[in-house]
Amino acid sequence: MPKPSQTPPWQIVCHADDLQLNAGVAVRAHGAQVAIFLTENALYAIDNIDPSCSAAVLSRGIVGDINGRLVVASPMYKQHFCLTTGQCLEDETMSVRPWPVHRGPDGSIEIGPCDNSNQEDAHHAQQRV
Repeated sequence: MPKPSQTPPWQIVCHADDLQLNAGVAVRAHGAQVAIFLTENALYAIDNIDPSCSAAVLSRGIVGDINGRLVVASPMYKQHFCLTTGQCLEDETMSVRPWPVHRGPDGSIEIGPCDNSNQEDAHHAQQRV
């Protein structure tokens, strides 16, 4: 177990060739299910577990735009989760964690450790492609 002052390393979870535009891929990183999405401009990563039903399905959702916010619609109950912040647009009491994600020079997709205590760092949950 890492010491409190140490940050767990970034984990390689897949390759850029595994991603499809405007679609999700489910991976396991840092002991959690994470959904990775590739859009025209960026990579995003959020929890894959839909908080309304505890099913690992967000990676199967439809990516879209609502009032300028990139979202994924849960395939279960159709709530929309912002890909940048993880916030549910229909219910402000519900959210998923955003995860830091980036593409390495060799095309590897890496997930960084999630800071559960500070969702203001959600802007680190995306990387321009």
